Amino acid sequence: MTRPPRALVLGGSTEGFAVAERLVALGADVVTSFAGRTERRRAPAGHVRVGGFGGPDGLAAYLEAEKIAVAIDATHPFAARMKANAAEACRAAGVPLAHVERPAWAAVAGDDWREAADVSEAAAMIPATPGPCLVTVGRQELMPFTARTDLVLLLRMIDPLAAPFPHPRAEILLDRGPFSLESERALFETRIVGSVVAKNSGGAAAEAKLTVARERGLPVIMVRRPPRPEGLTFATPEAAVGWAAARIGL
Repeated sequence: MTRPPRALVLGGSTEGFAVAERLVALGADVVTSFAGRTERRRAPAGHVRVGGFGGPDGLAAYLEAEKIAVAIDATHPFAARMKANAAEACRAAGVPLAHVERPAWAAVAGDDWREAADVSEAAAMIPATPGPCLVTVGRQELMPFTARTDLVLLLRMIDPLAAPFPHPRAEILLDRGPFSLESERALFETRIVGSVVAKNSGGAAAEAKLTVARERGLPVIMVRRPPRPEGLTFATPEAAVGWAAARIGL
């Protein structure tokens, strides 16, 4: 029996789950790889691999050993190192690669956005407000906020921290999107949120907080994305799957 073509999906985003589901439905043998930073996640269609590859050389070796026919990078828009490793590894192994990168959010009339180059700059830019700052940058990059002891912090993340956060007035809020407009309005009202820090990840799952900040006239410190990855890039899972299916004859 002929083995179906094997596809590697570098996951970590909503788009990654959609790509895997569509490729499996078309008959591909799909492996979705996760970095392992998120402890609680839903299972994608196909097979799952968790953990790093050991840099681009390790990933190239994996591609060759597993006879990967096509690769789709659907990592988070801020996973710059993994995207670069994927590009280098796929070039070395001769495996076709496409990136899926959802469009970034854009400020509209009524927004009070202050753009930051990175999380450290964002932490330094938070203005003093009566209510807490809602920080939504994930649990991996929170240390710059420890210096802001003048602020009350509401740190929202999916998984708990491994150790107590060293800040005298920080509260951890464990929650997972998508977040509805109604739930975000309730959060901002009950916690009297005064400002927001967010990465410009784009997408609908976490956009509601920006709408509520606009409604309430609150400042948003927006961390801009790292440079766009080189190579073929699609804005939607459907487009990426169409490309992959054509490359491997599905």
